[in-house]
Amino acid sequence: MLKRIFYRLRFYFTKLFYTAGSVIIALFILAFFFEPLQQVAAIALLCLCLTVVLDFIIVFAGNKPVTAQRFCPERFSNGDDNKVTVKLANQRAYKVHVEIIDELPVQFQQRNWKRNFTLKERENILFDYYLKPTERGEYFFGIINIFLRGPLNMVIRHTTGGEEQKVAVYPSFMQMKKYQLMAVTSQLQQGGSRRLRKIGSSLEFEQIKEYVQGDDYRRINWKATARKSGLMVNNYMDERSQQVVCLIDKGRSMKMPFEGMTLLDYAINATLVLSNIVLMKQDKSGLLTFDKKIGQFIQPDKKPSQISLILQTLYRQETDFSDSDFEALYVHTRYHLKQRSLLILFTNFESLYSMERQLLYLKQLSTHHPLLVIFFENTELTTLQQTKAKTVKDIYYQTIANKFAFEKRHIVKELQKHGIMSLLTAPQKLTANTINKYLELKERQVV
Repeated sequence: MLKRIFYRLRFYFTKLFYTAGSVIIALFILAFFFEPLQQVAAIALLCLCLTVVLDFIIVFAGNKPVTAQRFCPERFSNGDDNKVTVKLANQRAYKVHVEIIDELPVQFQQRNWKRNFTLKERENILFDYYLKPTERGEYFFGIINIFLRGPLNMVIRHTTGGEEQKVAVYPSFMQMKKYQLMAVTSQLQQGGSRRLRKIGSSLEFEQIKEYVQGDDYRRINWKATARKSGLMVNNYMDERSQQVVCLIDKGRSMKMPFEGMTLLDYAINATLVLSNIVLMKQDKSGLLTFDKKIGQFIQPDKKPSQISLILQTLYRQETDFSDSDFEALYVHTRYHLKQRSLLILFTNFESLYSMERQLLYLKQLSTHHPLLVIFFENTELTTLQQTKAKTVKDIYYQTIANKFAFEKRHIVKELQKHGIMSLLTAPQKLTANTINKYLELKERQVV
């Protein structure tokens, strides 16, 4: 009972109270030397006590003077800004000043989050704020702390609102929806992606249509032209039901962070978006993850539930960032992928030596399937390269940065020399560049 009473009577004094108290203490000290100040100090102390008592009575009148509710989705999108809405309601018939502190999940490490509001009588307001998670998993919100300042600015009452809430952070489904909308509206080029279809670039016949300027004259159908007394051309579309499998390296090389997210999470986000585009292209999408052993494997398919299965699998990915076993990767794909498939490998090589250690297995993979190796630029080194050197130490750092950047480009050439396609990209451009490359390979009939 007493615990409940003390819980309801949680309060703090304001800075104004401590300032006034300090002044009164100073007056009492001076009263030892100037006796007339003693009466002034006593009156000031009495006024302060009365003000505090009155403010206390006003601020603690009623059970819930201000209420708060939090509204947010059950799922957050990793690496994106997710909106959280808070509703504040003033139950009092006069204006109040409140400070709101929402207990954010510990993953955000935000210790100074607070908002201040002045609410008019009986006023309800909604305000939004955004959170950008950088790792997958479960996030837990606490309660909302409400600090109500008394009208006399002496006492602050501490109440709570809202409820504890669990949110699951999934791979970036916001990016997936964004690129899906762009694909539907034929605007993928705005996002750095190529068009979805190219007439006359593959062997799957679609229809016969009238010739218009710009059509490939080599596709003229002379028999149809004779029947219609006008030029008619064969219209072709990209071949469908081809297999595309994303291979995600969960090893040590993918632990490197960029803007708070690991390269592994960038690869997971890009895989989700690419898989959705692949399914929209009527191709079959699959997934395989590996580190020191083979992780999850999803057979390529284009059933309606495929993207949901891939999303849930990507969400559950865990790793200890150990050394990756590319030999196990080759053996698994050799025996489980019977049909020719485009393999898109997300990994990272920081040196030519690290690539050469895996080159044998990459060559074996590319023997049976077209292989695209995607690895990452070190953007910190790129920034360092572009910085003007002012000291000998800066020149030394730039020289080392240039060496590593050159080695990355050399890896691309080495892979190309062995007939292996590759893509070197910055992490923030991974999704767009990966879609670009897939559509380019689609147009070249590699898929």
